[in-house]
Amino acid sequence: MDPLSHLFRYSRLALTWFVAVSGCLTAIAQAPPAAPSSKPSFTDVAVQRGVHFKGQAYHTSTKYLMETMGSGVAVFDYDNDGLLDIFFVNGAPIPNPAPKGTVPQKASPADWNRLFHQRKDGTFEDVTERAGLKGVGYGMGVAVGDYDNDGFEDLFVTSYGGNHLYHNNGNGTFTDVTVHSGTGGPTTPGQTWSTSAMWVDLDNDGRLDLLVLRYVTWDFEDVWCGEHREGYRSYCHPDIFPVIRPLAYHNNGDGTFKEVGGDIGLKPGKGLGLALADFDGDGKVDFAVANDSMLEFLYRNKGDGTFEETGLNAEIAVDSDGKTYAGMGIDFQDYDNDGLPDLVITNLANQKYALYRNNGDGSFTYDTYVSGLARMTLLHSGWGIHFFDYDNDGLKDLLITQGHDLDTVQLNFPQLHYKEPMLLARNEGSGKFVDVSREAGPAFQEPWVGRGMAIGDLDNDGRLDAVVSTNDGPAHILHNETASTNHWITLLLVGHRSNRDAIGAQVKVTTAKASQFFTVSTAGSYLSASDKRLHFGLGSEQTIQRIHIRWPSGIEQDLTNVATDRQLTIDEPTSTKSPAKP
Repeated sequence: MDPLSHLFRYSRLALTWFVAVSGCLTAIAQAPPAAPSSKPSFTDVAVQRGVHFKGQAYHTSTKYLMETMGSGVAVFDYDNDGLLDIFFVNGAPIPNPAPKGTVPQKASPADWNRLFHQRKDGTFEDVTERAGLKGVGYGMGVAVGDYDNDGFEDLFVTSYGGNHLYHNNGNGTFTDVTVHSGTGGPTTPGQTWSTSAMWVDLDNDGRLDLLVLRYVTWDFEDVWCGEHREGYRSYCHPDIFPVIRPLAYHNNGDGTFKEVGGDIGLKPGKGLGLALADFDGDGKVDFAVANDSMLEFLYRNKGDGTFEETGLNAEIAVDSDGKTYAGMGIDFQDYDNDGLPDLVITNLANQKYALYRNNGDGSFTYDTYVSGLARMTLLHSGWGIHFFDYDNDGLKDLLITQGHDLDTVQLNFPQLHYKEPMLLARNEGSGKFVDVSREAGPAFQEPWVGRGMAIGDLDNDGRLDAVVSTNDGPAHILHNETASTNHWITLLLVGHRSNRDAIGAQVKVTTAKASQFFTVSTAGSYLSASDKRLHFGLGSEQTIQRIHIRWPSGIEQDLTNVATDRQLTIDEPTSTKSPAKP
């Protein structure tokens, strides 16, 4: 443990009781009246809807670390027909053993990335070949964003051995523009393992830039981890591999990008999860990084095109004991409706998922214990995670994919499991979460090796669904069938002076009883990309008094007396302060 973490540990321990009590009181004071509880109900409809996909991991006896990681998934509307489509990233065969310098390549259709187009009847068709998205190499993550503001969502796919940018042509096909765009990443052996990526306008010039995490400095080497005398080999801990700096690509506006990660202040880490929000309320988008087994990072936007890493000062770098943990999945939204984005990060069993409540002064409080997450996650390993309101009561709940990274973990720890069911934690409205997984249907009783997860309303019925990828296993679609009379609204923001996706826009929805806050983003979770539309559960409220939008350009916009239970498209106005009618 480094000296800063050591000091941090004892200062936090001294404040534990005070923080716990004051945190509870604050959360209770800020929470809105909760709508009547609805029993959660989700059904896995992947096979029924025509989605047949298996994520290939190719486990070897050599135990290469990437075998444990899985790959991501995206839900997005690539053809603008109003229905969400699904894109899966996939792995590739790994030689056993693999010589140093190996770059795995896809060998058959079983290894392809896959694009599923949603038909009007709710079923999906595989359009991968027609779309030109079979992919290259051992895929990891995916980011969705309209980088050229042409109205069609583009795809960026990360992998080991080189990344790929696919331009959406607007006719159902994509073109690999990696070479022209300059976004393939370094080719030096050991420098090519990318994980999560995120589209965001870093300098507010109206064009989306690209952040790309890298995991560790790593090449195929015969590194033995385990017991030599017993001939027992296991996956190496990431501690033995060096850190590596993330990549940041500035959008030049002509289809090309310039890598500027070192110039804007990015630090070497072991990045797996990436999410954005304006945590300090200064109108500039910030972002957080989930690092594996080291300090977690929080980057504050300095407003001059550069960023300051402030995780330790903001008190999100470690847990309440001053310890680091295996940060993997991440989300960055306001769960207690106080107008301040909060942070949640998943990790491995015996570490407890980390929930950080935003204090409003640039710091966060570790609320894992007082929220109830410690008790429900201590023996579990989490990856993809998202705040989402499954029952439309106006409170953001938590959905988490689970499964350990070690396929032999039960040999030494019988209480832990490689395959685990999903976790659904209901937000009770008082700063506390309750595990309601057992009530949510048979899919939540099935053990999976969960990894990526994307959220979106697939059938536009006003209830949020989830698509889940598993490591060396099938994909799942969790269709939300929760019976509820609660109301809702879905907002699609279209930027004009801002980036067209409106990524980074901050939205406040106010009803007679409460206000809710969201930041537009497709990032978060683990290696995955979710629907850019904002979904608000509204409880019993049938009218929204006010929708306030602060666009990335600085333009502010208000809509008043908005009817609920519908999807609403909102265009960015041209004036700096523009009231509008829906």
